[in-house]
Amino acid sequence: MFAVVVTFQIKPNHVADFLPLMTRNAATSLAEEPGCHQFDVATDPARPEEVFLYELYEDAAAFEAHLASEHFKSFDAAVTDMIAAKSVKTYAKVTQ
Repeated sequence: MFAVVVTFQIKPNHVADFLPLMTRNAATSLAEEPGCHQFDVATDPARPEEVFLYELYEDAAAFEAHLASEHFKSFDAAVTDMIAAKSVKTYAKVTQ
């Protein structure tokens, strides 16, 4: 498995516009990408401008396929001006 953790800081007056686009992107990823196994979108009411994503992919190639998908490119273009900051971290499962 390949995990992706993303934290967005959304510009305060764009949260209401960003969240529906984000949840639609997550749902489309799960429905259309066979390598996407989990895509959670979370926030805390105390910090509404912070949006946290937890994504699980089959492997790094599945995540790259996600980034190359038309629905992701469309989402990314639509939200670029709404984002104040973004952090992306990836993790590969440790095998024993």
